[in-house]
Amino acid sequence: MSLTPATPLLPPAEWRDFLALTKPRVMSLVVFTGLCGMLAAPTSIAPVLGFTAILCIALGAGAAGALNQWYEADIDAVMRRTANRPLPGGRMDRQSALHFGVGLSAFSVILMGLAVNVAAAAILLVSILFYVLIYTVWLKRRTPQNIVIGGAAGAFPPLIGWAAATGDVALLPLMLFALVFLWTPPHFWALALFVETDYANAGVPMLPVVAGERVTRRQIGLYTIPMAAVAIAPWPLGLTGAIYGIVAVATTALFGWLAAVVAMRHTAPVHDGAADAMLAEKRLFRYSILYLFILFGALVADRWLA
Repeated sequence: MSLTPATPLLPPAEWRDFLALTKPRVMSLVVFTGLCGMLAAPTSIAPVLGFTAILCIALGAGAAGALNQWYEADIDAVMRRTANRPLPGGRMDRQSALHFGVGLSAFSVILMGLAVNVAAAAILLVSILFYVLIYTVWLKRRTPQNIVIGGAAGAFPPLIGWAAATGDVALLPLMLFALVFLWTPPHFWALALFVETDYANAGVPMLPVVAGERVTRRQIGLYTIPMAAVAIAPWPLGLTGAIYGIVAVATTALFGWLAAVVAMRHTAPVHDGAADAMLAEKRLFRYSILYLFILFGALVADRWLA
């Protein structure tokens, strides 16, 4: 009779590991754009309900992040920048991550529906399902267009915030959705360029891996054009005032310049090596995050100060 060695049990995960599952850095931008969508709405919302709506957006985003890490634990383990996450790091079992993600998803949607309104809850549910099922499960390992289509997942928060305040959706939040949707490819491909080796090792068909750096840089430049148009358009359309318009023009011009620098480079001398090998790409990636914070902040300032 052969004896099968028992699978070692992992120690109970700490609260820090559950927090790490929610991807707090990503969540901060999601929460901010959702809050700005709410504050830019023409209808004010009671503070308690507003806080509840933002809490639900944060919990929903965290739930999506947890389910993403549950499903991608295998590829996270072979990527240098994700190898220390709770699952590949051996600090949590996959079942705990799954239960945490599903439970948090259900709680956030139900609370939003009961405390705020059904419209906001429905959009929140769609955003979670889109990120987990469409992007994580279906697209990410199958097509280099994963981040193009999957970028819609991160574009929902302004719609959710607006719907929480008004109970419906209008042209301005739809344009904010389009802005984040078009912003995602240049933002994420800039990251993919300087962690290309990670994605190649994990077998993830990101654009730099399957099409090369030159094509990726060209696509960054091309996607920046409609993104810039959508970012500035609310001002001439009369949906915002001069505060937003001036900030949008200035910050988008800088984004365009950084994207053009990346687009015009043919190749880089090394991958994941010298600190300055991908300096232009890193500048674009870092500024792209700041860009959304400034732009959405200007939107709120325009609504309340104009």
